[in-house]
Amino acid sequence: MQKILNALVIFNFTFAGVLTGVLVYTYVNQDKLRDEAKERLQEIVVDSVMGVLDDSVPLPDVTGPAIPLQMP
Repeated sequence: MQKILNALVIFNFTFAGVLTGVLVYTYVNQDKLRDEAKERLQEIVVDSVMGVLDDSVPLPDVTGPAIPLQMP
């Protein structure tokens, strides 16, 4: 019985250490991780939107001049 308890204590200590390490790594690198996630999300959104636009709406190759604004 003592061997089982010792094994559980060692497992618990190791798990707590790994969890602490992951939390510290995440806290230290949160800006980098946030930027990487933002870039991945932007790529996914752009790819999905361009896939929908390519199939449904033809985009013009050229545009006209800017619309003049009338100031009151």
